[in-house]
Amino acid sequence: METEQKVVVITGGSQGIGAALVEAYLGRNCRVVATSRSIQPSDRPDLLTIAGDIGNPATGPRVVEETLQRFGRVDTLINNAGVFLASSFTDYSAEDYARAVATNLTGFFFATQAVIAAMERRGSGHVVNVTTSLVKQASSKVPSVLASLTKGGVDAATRSLAIEYARSGIRVNAVSPGVIRTPMHAPETYERLAALHPLGRLGEISDIVGAVLYLEDASFVTGETLHVDGGQSAGH
Repeated sequence: METEQKVVVITGGSQGIGAALVEAYLGRNCRVVATSRSIQPSDRPDLLTIAGDIGNPATGPRVVEETLQRFGRVDTLINNAGVFLASSFTDYSAEDYARAVATNLTGFFFATQAVIAAMERRGSGHVVNVTTSLVKQASSKVPSVLASLTKGGVDAATRSLAIEYARSGIRVNAVSPGVIRTPMHAPETYERLAALHPLGRLGEISDIVGAVLYLEDASFVTGETLHVDGGQSAGH
């Protein structure tokens, strides 16, 4: 059913940054579709939760189809789902590689492809990709080739899609976090991780939410990667 409320699809929406984005958009009177492998059913009228592995090529298109059936439109997609596997390059396993590619690249590709097809029919839309500042500023203290390989591809695709679909009224941007205080990191690592940032602290989930909402409202911004990393991308 078509409505005037914006409809936002958020991958990796069950915890951390994704869960905070769900609440932020609901607080803006948007209708939200959240997906992850472990997400629980919701009885909130403006929230549709869809369980599924975004690394499965069928999941993204299924989420978009169920969104259109329930809410009639998609205004924004936030590709938030991702895995980060820190390891020396020669220690990565074939399973590590497959997991990173599936979640970070395959999930992004097929969800975005289905969303942009729907957005083209409406003549408007916005995609936000969550990447990592390690793409632009590698660190010997955080060996992370798989993150650079996969999220680096998403970063490059952000600009490519922004140019390809600009005249279709579709904007595509990215948010590039540093280390954020989420359940992904154990508390005993906080001090060491904070030292990676020139500002000397960890980022907070609210920092990323604020950046995404800025891009949501920035109608003249497309093809941009917004670094939210305490100065990490500027250098050391």
